[in-house]
Amino acid sequence: MTKLENEAAGDFNARAAHSRSVARMGIIAAIYAALTLATMLFLGGLAWGPVQFRISEAVCVLALFTADAIPGLALGCAIANIANIVIAGLGTLGLLDVVFGTLATVLAALFTWRFRERPTLAIAGPVIANALIVPAYLPILLKGMGFYTIPFTSISLDDNYLLMYLFGLITTGIGEAVVMYVLGLPLARALSQTTLFKSMGEDR
Repeated sequence: MTKLENEAAGDFNARAAHSRSVARMGIIAAIYAALTLATMLFLGGLAWGPVQFRISEAVCVLALFTADAIPGLALGCAIANIANIVIAGLGTLGLLDVVFGTLATVLAALFTWRFRERPTLAIAGPVIANALIVPAYLPILLKGMGFYTIPFTSISLDDNYLLMYLFGLITTGIGEAVVMYVLGLPLARALSQTTLFKSMGEDR
């Protein structure tokens, strides 16, 4: 091939790789958003409340296979949380979940990708990020929705931010850990045996 032909082939391959990357991001975002919305519709507050079992978090294991999962999961989380503003009637307070919930997802996916060679450690990323970040704004959301005591207790939310944060850290962390290790880890192991995800691993 001539130099010009080589450059043209290289440019075509680069565009094709970019297109595949964008497609992967879109697919991952759609999967995460759809699963989250399904959880919100059928499990209600378990998708966003003080005790969370957001089933869609299991797909965060996709960050073990491709860096495209980082923006894909972030976009999917933002879409789902925006939809939840309408579904749960959160109003402008719901923007806290859009911003900081999405931030937690980005940090979680970055951690998972960074430690992808050690899956058991890597999927602790979503557990840690959500346990630390979500309870920081959850009391504000709860009060905005008319909850004035820490869930399952008679302790007032007023002047008990630290207690509410600790409550949320524990419950959110446990819920996330259950989803990631009971659903996510087996999912990752199953996907790693498929041709598609094996090829992603080879491209890393």
